[in-house]
Amino acid sequence: MHTTGGAAEAVAGREPGAAASARRPVVPYHLITALDDPHTRVPVPERRYIARSADGLRTVLLALPHQGRDPDLFLAEADASRYLLGPCAAPADALAGPGEPAWYSLPYLPVLPLPTVLAVHGGPLPELTVRALGAALAQTLAVVHGQGLAFAGVSPAAVLLSAAGPRLTCYGAVRAAAPNGAPRSGLPGLEAGSLPPEQASGSSPDFLGDMYALGAVLAYAATGYTMPERDELPAALRTIVARCLSRDPGSRPQPAELADALGDVTAADDRAAVLGPGWLPGRVIAALAHQSAAVLAAETPAAPAPSASSRTPTPSSPSRN
Repeated sequence: MHTTGGAAEAVAGREPGAAASARRPVVPYHLITALDDPHTRVPVPERRYIARSADGLRTVLLALPHQGRDPDLFLAEADASRYLLGPCAAPADALAGPGEPAWYSLPYLPVLPLPTVLAVHGGPLPELTVRALGAALAQTLAVVHGQGLAFAGVSPAAVLLSAAGPRLTCYGAVRAAAPNGAPRSGLPGLEAGSLPPEQASGSSPDFLGDMYALGAVLAYAATGYTMPERDELPAALRTIVARCLSRDPGSRPQPAELADALGDVTAADDRAAVLGPGWLPGRVIAALAHQSAAVLAAETPAAPAPSASSRTPTPSSPSRN
């Protein structure tokens, strides 16, 4: 766990340690710990923390935009994520209110980002885990695409693993990073290997771009790299992952085809079978238990009533392709 403090400073775009006079809560949360390893080399699309409400009754995953990012675009994508369905979708449940710095929250459960999972495990994940992860995420993308939405944010850091299965976060990170028509290659927070070539050059995110990004996630889980050599992948995964990573969007599989190739998935209710006993390595289960205990034991300072309430507005329409 990477402990931090000074919720007001972090939420206001300042790192903990600013002048004591600035220590005023501007959202109803106190930070407990950073979710991501500050030393990770894998780009993370947003700043993420485990946080607790000022009354101490609610623990959340709190996300904030990186410095220099457009806060309005960040909030627009978070707002649109509230429409997301699918077994592994992670829709925002609260957003910044008027006049607040940009933030959104998700309900907390013990989770680790995929890069942290590889670090805890000591290297690439077992093929069983990669298959289960990929099948569950493909099921989710099938539902999201069925809603007419491109996820536009799939990357290793966007995938959080819990004992019950993965959670797909960072919806719309590619759209929020730069408008269509503007190059996105090299932008902070976007993992180059997960960014489809057509989107790196400015094209609008679409369904087949999500499949490229999911292929990069599976490659990362299996090898530690989003762009490995073909023979570095497990033999049984080479063909389907290579198809996902094709530079020709038309050669990439559809979500249902990928799910079928990775596991025996015939209906949404089969998610429990895909993520059955043993799908996560023991060290990862232990790390999740450690996080849960540490968060439960964490002490946060008493705080006055929040200065602004969160909002859960009803937008007229979600972001689309």
